[in-house]
Amino acid sequence: MNNASTALKVAAGIFLTIALITIVVILFMSAQEATKTAQSNFAQIQTELSSTSYTVYDNTKVSGSQVLNSLRKYQTDEQFGIQVKTGKNPSGVWYFTTVNTSTSSDQYGSVETGKPAGALTSAQDQSSSNYINPSGTFHSEIIRDKSNVIRAIVFEQN
Repeated sequence: MNNASTALKVAAGIFLTIALITIVVILFMSAQEATKTAQSNFAQIQTELSSTSYTVYDNTKVSGSQVLNSLRKYQTDEQFGIQVKTGKNPSGVWYFTTVNTSTSSDQYGSVETGKPAGALTSAQDQSSSNYINPSGTFHSEIIRDKSNVIRAIVFEQN
């Protein structure tokens, strides 16, 4: 009888150990899924936050001084361009980086390397055709590439 009791205790201990290991594995797997979901949500929030500084220029009217401020603000951003179309220069000039805005092109929204871009000093020179009047009004538009990444802002003077 003593041997049977010991065998039952050992069997119960083994059963409880297996049950505990199974529970830990199940919890670990569900925690992994929750972690993956949280990482995905965090990445999405991070993407949205990184584009919020640009969305203020999405299809809105801004003043010339705001255009000049955006030129100063984004001049260090690589892979990002700003086009300003003024009354004296309706075709516009790209600042810092040139971006393809041809809707008929397969490369819409792509950064064009090797193309010269305008200098900020010409935007502030009243004798230049690229002069941005601080009191003027401009319509702004955001250019996104095929991956939905914001690549440029286009300002057109009214």
